[in-house]
Amino acid sequence: MFQSGPFRSLYYLLFQARRPMRLVNFITFFRILAFPVFILLLFQGKYDHFKWLLVFSFLTDALDGYLARKFNVSSILGSRLDSFGDDLTVLAAFIGLFFVHPEFLKDQWVVILILFLLYLIQLVYAFVRYRKMTSFHTYLAKTAAVFQGFFMCTMFFIDIPVYWLFYSTVGLTAIELIEEIIMIHILPTWRENIKGLYWALRINQDEQKT
Repeated sequence: MFQSGPFRSLYYLLFQARRPMRLVNFITFFRILAFPVFILLLFQGKYDHFKWLLVFSFLTDALDGYLARKFNVSSILGSRLDSFGDDLTVLAAFIGLFFVHPEFLKDQWVVILILFLLYLIQLVYAFVRYRKMTSFHTYLAKTAAVFQGFFMCTMFFIDIPVYWLFYSTVGLTAIELIEEIIMIHILPTWRENIKGLYWALRINQDEQKT
C-alpha cells in the first residue's frame, strides 16, 4: 500500500509487526485519534463523556508503557508517536479547562505561562538540535505524567481545584522540562528512552572516550 516513508513505517507498526508491538502501537495511536474526539465533545458540551475519555486516555499511557516493557518492544517511530500522543492528551485536558474552569486558568496564568515557555524552549531546542521531538521518557517525565493525569482528571470530577496537587504537578513538570533541556544540550544525537540526566551524562562520557 505504502512503498516508503513514515506512512509505510506506521502501517508496518500497526498491521505487520509482531502482535505485541501491534498491540502497544494501537494503544498509543488511540490517544492520537482521541484528540479530535475530545475537541468535539467539548464543543458539544458533553463534559461527562469528555472526562471519562480523558481518564481512559491517561490510563492507556500507563498501559502501553507497561506492555512495551513486558514484551520488550520498541521502535523509533513508536516512541515518537507515544510522546506525541502524551502531549495531545495533556493539550486536550488543558483545552478542556477553558470550558470547565476558566477562572482557574485566569488566576494561574503566570504559572501556566512559565511552564509553557519551558516546554517551548525544550521543543524548539530539540528541533534545532535533532530536527524532531525528544522521546527520552525519563523517570522524571513519567512521574510528572502521573501527576499531570491525576490533577487534570480531578479538575473534571471535583468542583474545587486541589491546589497542593496543582503546585506539585507544576514543580515536577518544570524540573522535568529543565532536565530535558540539559539532556538535549549534552547529547549530540537523538536518542530514545534515556532514564534521566545521570544516564545522559554517562552516555556522553562514553562517547567522548571512543
